[in-house]
Amino acid sequence: MSAEASTGEATARLGAPGIIAIVGPTGTGKTDLSLALAERLRERGQAAEVVNADAMQLYRGMDIGTAKIPQADWRGVPHHLFDVLDVTEEATVARYQPEARAAVEGILARGAVPILVGGSGLYVSSVIFDFRFPGTDPQLRARLERELGEQGPGLLFRRLAEVDPEAAARIGSTNGRRIVRALEVAELTGEPVSGTLPDAPVLWRPTTILGLSAPRDELVLRLDARVERMWEAGLLDEVRQLIPQGIERGVTAGRAIGYAQALGELRGDLTRADAIAQTQQLTRRYARRQVSWFKRYPDLHWLAYDAPELVGSALARL
Repeated sequence: MSAEASTGEATARLGAPGIIAIVGPTGTGKTDLSLALAERLRERGQAAEVVNADAMQLYRGMDIGTAKIPQADWRGVPHHLFDVLDVTEEATVARYQPEARAAVEGILARGAVPILVGGSGLYVSSVIFDFRFPGTDPQLRARLERELGEQGPGLLFRRLAEVDPEAAARIGSTNGRRIVRALEVAELTGEPVSGTLPDAPVLWRPTTILGLSAPRDELVLRLDARVERMWEAGLLDEVRQLIPQGIERGVTAGRAIGYAQALGELRGDLTRADAIAQTQQLTRRYARRQVSWFKRYPDLHWLAYDAPELVGSALARL
């Protein structure tokens, strides 16, 4: 019997739940739940490992603004796909999917449970659902990027709203990179990008999806306070250190919420108060889009972020 087969049988005997995906809007404690769940599984004799599904936590050096957990706080739980990109590299879900799935398959082969954690809806979907990506066309992409640079995202967003209103509503009017990609897919395939995730998606592997929720008024307060703590914790110093590494040239990293505003403050384009307020507004808007995205997931188990027996409630769903 092969080692892979024996670990697979051991996993089955322990009743391992397949993949666990922890999703929900930013600021609801997904990281804390993933670690607590991994520890509880370990107490039961079942190993678990975490796989990152937050696009911005892929970047080295982007820690404070992404609320990335430091390695010292991993509690002995292996983590995957953190700090794998330079700030000048573009984060794409087409690149992420095969790397994340390889990590998941490796964890399963070791007889452990993969815990996929993150709020980047498209990234989560690319792993847990049977999800295929249209190709890319360098010339078409270059033209759209040029139009974005010359005209800004507004005109391109209105064009996207005409051809794919669902994608436009989900992406928002300020995310120029994703607007460009959606328009590229529409021109290449003649179909809306929103069609890449069907109404009844099929799971890639057996998966339990746990969603953390919070009342909107509480979440707004938590997110606003979190942004203020980012500045207090030294976000500007973090961004200063990333400038020599090329964050201003980064297609993805340089436009990240919080980082773009910190760069604006450092350049003198924004006051401290304006940078914080703009980041808070964009973070709240992003959280609303996250909730809308995850509400489409079938068989998702919503859990209150502050439930007194949160870990127990999560375990009961496995």
